[in-house]
Amino acid sequence: MEKLELVRKWSLNTYKCTRQIISEKLGRGSRTVDLELEAQIDILRDNKKKYENILKLAQTLSTQLFQMVHTQRQLGDAFADLSLKSLELHEEFGYNADTQKLLAKNGETLLGAINFFIASVNTLVNKTIEDTLMTVKQYESARIEYDAYRTDLEELNLGPRDANTLPKIEQSQHLFQAHKEKYDKMRNDVSIKLKFLEENKVKVLHNQLVLFHNAIAAYFAGNQKQLEQTLKQFHIKLKTPGVDAPSWLEEQ
Repeated sequence: MEKLELVRKWSLNTYKCTRQIISEKLGRGSRTVDLELEAQIDILRDNKKKYENILKLAQTLSTQLFQMVHTQRQLGDAFADLSLKSLELHEEFGYNADTQKLLAKNGETLLGAINFFIASVNTLVNKTIEDTLMTVKQYESARIEYDAYRTDLEELNLGPRDANTLPKIEQSQHLFQAHKEKYDKMRNDVSIKLKFLEENKVKVLHNQLVLFHNAIAAYFAGNQKQLEQTLKQFHIKLKTPGVDAPSWLEEQ
């Protein structure tokens, strides 16, 4: 009997919410709107799409850089081999080998910075922001329920008041109040999460954008010392290749 009662309540709630959604889409039903909060939610969703695009482009850059570094490493090895076997061009092959190996080394360092940037932005977008948007979805569901039961109560209050309708009005009032409290709580939860998300987002992106800029600038300026210093500043450690183990680049 308890299970049947739960199913009945769930079915009734689903019916009311579905009716409310259809009514809103047809332009017949009224909808509770928090203009300030919904504007913040729209901005968050728009920013998430833009951050996802940055993430996708950064991942493409990482893949392309990885391929270039791998080629430079192979080219350096080829030049070094020819330097040993071509005595008349020993120096020419030798300094080309050194140049390619230095470029590959700096490329690996830059790749470490870019992958750290990707990992941090990915956490922000797909965990932190996504968690807030899950709360937003719960808030939106609570808003639909609130409006559905508010509409019910308004319709009953417009009708006659007698011995048959008063108990229904009283029950409707009780259900409306319960859903109003749930809606108010979810609205407050979303406001708090949006505030903390904004603070966290600014902090994370500030650090990651400084890292990205400094690493790229140092790499293309050929400043190896500055490039390595940038990684130390952000506590990024590159995996050192072992004799029997593949390098951290090969593991990617």
